[in-house]
Amino acid sequence: MEHLEIERKFLVRSDVYRDAATSQIRIVQGFLNTHPERTVRVRIMGDTAFLTVKGIGNDSGTTRFEWETEIPISEATNLIDLCEPVILEKLRFVVPVGKHVFEVDEFLGENRGLVIAEIELQHEDEPFKRPQWLGEEVTGNSRYYNSQLSLKPYNQWKDKC
Repeated sequence: MEHLEIERKFLVRSDVYRDAATSQIRIVQGFLNTHPERTVRVRIMGDTAFLTVKGIGNDSGTTRFEWETEIPISEATNLIDLCEPVILEKLRFVVPVGKHVFEVDEFLGENRGLVIAEIELQHEDEPFKRPQWLGEEVTGNSRYYNSQLSLKPYNQWKDKC
């Protein structure tokens, strides 16, 4: 399925979001291509898998082309073996806030310690409620992109947040 993804990303100040989460799922994902103008991702979420292609973001980093299709778990597992070296693992919490839903990712493995909240919007300037646990906005900061975290994991950063 093809669409424009409009999303904003934030660091997370505390784990208070966990109490409001309606679900949690483990995600494993790898990148077949991490070129800044187009990434190709393989993702396994529980017992479902996807192949996703994302284009370059606009100037603010909030909007970009996304194409995604579901694939069999067996194919995703084989593709993960072909991915670039760092495979991302994270726990995703789905947290309703007002009329929106935040997806809060607690990274594991080489990105342990990094927690990012994302919100998808209908348009770039759409207002939304900011929960107290929401921290600094990092939308458009490419080092927080999953594709870049697979190249330079959080545990290698000298200036961690």
